Amino acid sequence: MASFSELVSTGTVVAPLVFNPISAKLAQAAGFRALYLGGGSLGYIKCVTEANLALPEMVQLGIDIRTVCPLPLILDGACGWGDPMHVHRTVRMAEAAGFCAIEIEDQILPKRAHHHIGIEHIIAADLMAAKVAEAVAARTSREFFIIARTNAARMHSLEEALTRAEKYRAAGADMLFVLPRSPEEVRAIGQRLGPPLMYMTGVDGMAGGGFTERELGSLGFRLIVDPATPLLAMHKALRQCYGAMAAGSPDPLLGARQGRAEQQLVHETISLEAMLEIERRTVER
Repeated sequence: MASFSELVSTGTVVAPLVFNPISAKLAQAAGFRALYLGGGSLGYIKCVTEANLALPEMVQLGIDIRTVCPLPLILDGACGWGDPMHVHRTVRMAEAAGFCAIEIEDQILPKRAHHHIGIEHIIAADLMAAKVAEAVAARTSREFFIIARTNAARMHSLEEALTRAEKYRAAGADMLFVLPRSPEEVRAIGQRLGPPLMYMTGVDGMAGGGFTERELGSLGFRLIVDPATPLLAMHKALRQCYGAMAAGSPDPLLGARQGRAEQQLVHETISLEAMLEIERRTVER
């Protein structure tokens, strides 16, 4: 299985959102080669927003996922959970938990829920550059990627965001993520910065961005992350499921009398047979 650094050095990799072990297993079964543990969606799942997530819970979830799924897993590291000294521990914990990369952004701490409605609170570029430099110094392997993110274009200008990104690359970031406001800005980011870059889809996935994977690759984007589609699909499915149950109707996705078949698929996803086999040759003899 290719490492994350190998994947992005030979082309563009698409990493969908995962938020627990079973979602990771399903993404692996679908054929994805890398995964993204997204703070935004996990914050929604916990009904508190990303601003309230703590480093230990993200690390524990990473361990849970990596225990059952070997695919490279990228950590949405928010703002690194602190200043350079804190970032040092964040990177060490993320690397020890088996993540392949961490994405760190240049917003204030504690992070604010206003981020979810497009209002950013950006820290000084020099402080962010120091956090990036410390993240690079803290890692024990160059295979662990430091992804530096800026949302400065939202509140300032694309030029401000690009200048920041160049400073973060000079500080040692392995990959840059500049959040754009339009397709034109996506092109400008690729032309100015060059690879390796990260691209994040909006709430409508790849279809809503106006670019194909090939087009993004030609612009220097080596990592494409979809941070929302699986969450939104899950929310819709559960919303409809509970609504149908309350009305005494069959689930709109499962239909009538399809539960047993889906349960069998669940057993396959979690590799139940492998666990049963261990018991057969040990405690169930």
